[in-house]
Amino acid sequence: MSKQELEVLRQDAACCPGLSAAPLDEDQAAELAKVFKALGDPVRLRLMSMIASRGEGGEVCVCELTPAFDLSQPTISHHLKLLRQAGLIDCERRGTWVYYWVLPGVLDKLAAFLTPAQPAGATA
Repeated sequence: MSKQELEVLRQDAACCPGLSAAPLDEDQAAELAKVFKALGDPVRLRLMSMIASRGEGGEVCVCELTPAFDLSQPTISHHLKLLRQAGLIDCERRGTWVYYWVLPGVLDKLAAFLTPAQPAGATA
């Protein structure tokens, strides 16, 4: 496992064009690679899914996430930290527990990037 830190992505809506809309430039590719690297681990992908399944504005306590894995709490915290650093989720400590949620628009941005452009005049 790499020990390098991930940087938080810009939170603006114009991060990247869709995959088929235009070729990515070097900076856009580097930014997206950080997100996909964070999601490229099965544990982090499951954590993201568990958090995102709460819907827009929903949140989940770390106490609900940890029992779903056969991993130690510090390992789960490490994976959550990488998702935060990639700009996918955020959290807040309340007493002894930490609550996580998906940052607004993150999933829409990823979906828009991965969705092929529709030809002019096409309907879905």
